[in-house]
Amino acid sequence: MAMASLYRRSLPSPPAIDFSSSEGKKIFNEALQKGTMEGFFRLISYFQTQSEPAYCGLASLSVVLNALSIDPGRKWKGPWRWFDESMLDCCEPLEVVKEKGISFGKVVCLAHCSGAKVEAFRTNQTTIDDFRKFVMKCSTSENCHMISTYHRGVFKQTGSGHFSPIGGYNADKDMALILDVARFKYPPHWVPIKLLWEAMDSIDDSTGKRRGFMLISRPHREPGLLYTLSCKDESWISIAKYLKEDVPRLVSSQHVDSVDKILSVVFKSLPSNFNTFIRWVAEIRIAEDTKQNLSAEEKSRLNLKQVVLKEVHETELFKHISKFLSTVGYEDSLTYAAAKACCQGAEILSGCSSKEFCCRETCVTCVKGPGEAEGTVVTGVVVRDGSEQNVDLLVPSTQTDCTCGPEANYPAGNDVFTVLLLALPPQTWSGIKDQALMQEMKQLISMASLPTMLQEEVLHLRRQLQLLKRCQENKEEEDFAAPAF
Repeated sequence: MAMASLYRRSLPSPPAIDFSSSEGKKIFNEALQKGTMEGFFRLISYFQTQSEPAYCGLASLSVVLNALSIDPGRKWKGPWRWFDESMLDCCEPLEVVKEKGISFGKVVCLAHCSGAKVEAFRTNQTTIDDFRKFVMKCSTSENCHMISTYHRGVFKQTGSGHFSPIGGYNADKDMALILDVARFKYPPHWVPIKLLWEAMDSIDDSTGKRRGFMLISRPHREPGLLYTLSCKDESWISIAKYLKEDVPRLVSSQHVDSVDKILSVVFKSLPSNFNTFIRWVAEIRIAEDTKQNLSAEEKSRLNLKQVVLKEVHETELFKHISKFLSTVGYEDSLTYAAAKACCQGAEILSGCSSKEFCCRETCVTCVKGPGEAEGTVVTGVVVRDGSEQNVDLLVPSTQTDCTCGPEANYPAGNDVFTVLLLALPPQTWSGIKDQALMQEMKQLISMASLPTMLQEEVLHLRRQLQLLKRCQENKEEEDFAAPAF
């Protein structure tokens, strides 16, 4: 049976002008001479085609984050840390984006969540003159890029809402260069600023709000080193609600007279799949690296993670949580966590769903780094359809002294719970009726008492949590600002 298919579309011209046409080249050269193509070269160096028909927002953001050299802090494939559409899932599950696309507000949320500095505007929040100035600002800089969301119909193109980066500006002709991430459909093209404004000044039927644009630049700090929140599972909505609404209500409505009682109240009501909401960031290595020593770069990053882990372990809150969890019989196995992470690693390396993998066995070893330094590596034998694959997981660790000698400590539930409680807003505990206990709890979660690296880790989680709360309350389309603390 014949299958209907399409090979590209003819670009309606006018109103758009093909970037590679003689006229498009002339417009480019004029803009280049005037210095309004400075951002173009960074963007084009990292330009990519959206991998799914509805991934235009994710692809545009991936291009911009990579062009700004923002380190995602986690690996994409093989040994490479790199932003890819598949990693942009902290504000909307990928399955939802694949089916329905993504809204302007959630792309803004993703940019914040990825550690970028973002300024976003709908057309009813600014003017065409200000928009023109913003286009000029990004076109004359390598440190700021613009993503526009617009309706294709204004340009006589097929389709409806779309996202793409703006690659440059010709002031004399008052035209902007759209680097269309749907390269299978249309090439990059020049459009008049007035028409681009008109295309943005349209209503998105999914939100009932106008479209717009966002300016994205480098952050003050990189994303979290060791911990991150995830919304891959739909249960994140109930978990975010529990943390932001139910926990303050529980500690204020029930009689609590000790820190242990607070922890008991919090943990006994935890939603199911809570452990899928916050995770420590694992780094994987491809099979051919299995027998190699740690590189200087890998060891450097592992050292930073170990510093953060050590700082968590040294907090008074961690000691309270560890003691409490031991009394309720909580057990956390490194091999179990590593097996799950190795399956996720195999998924990243192969591009197949992690549901198709199972980890047959794991082996914990120490691998030499530069000098005499060592790092812990968990090697997992991952099986899929009868074939095996070795996946290495680099694991940060700290050491404590006990009666039988030095003991290694790895990321586990107790430190994950610790940083998550630290990341909750301070007002979470203000409803505790016992004033002395409330002051003790505030002291335990005080940011002022935390070392700098742990402070940044906690602030990153707190920002993620606030952004997810916006999504859960459907406020991401109204509030574009970075969370204030």
